[in-house]
Amino acid sequence: QVQLVEFGGGPVHAGGSLRLSCAASGFTSKYFAVGWFRQAPGKLREGIACISTNDANTFYVESVKGRFTVSRDAAKNTVYLQMNSLKSDDTAVYYCAAKRYTWHIDPTRYEFWGQGTQVTVSS
Repeated sequence: QVQLVEFGGGPVHAGGSLRLSCAASGFTSKYFAVGWFRQAPGKLREGIACISTNDANTFYVESVKGRFTVSRDAAKNTVYLQMNSLKSDDTAVYYCAAKRYTWHIDPTRYEFWGQGTQVTVSS
């Protein structure tokens, strides 16, 4: 059974850091592209970062580039999202998702989803 579980969210002050984890089970995550997405209240879910199969490539949207870093620990079957210099605009529910083959920033391309973890940045 394929499962993704995110954890590591919570409240943080602006300028602070959090590291989100996405633990995979039921499949070997390094053979899947993994994306990070977020959804703020009243907004559509947006892709913010992704890592390709075998970690060959990473991609970030402009709003998080230079502040967020996606990485993978294949031994732990876990993908991370290190978030630094957090802003109030980063407040959202954060999700990880996995897909076979090529990576993509479009959430509709992803097959497997976690349940999400809330990140709240206070100014």
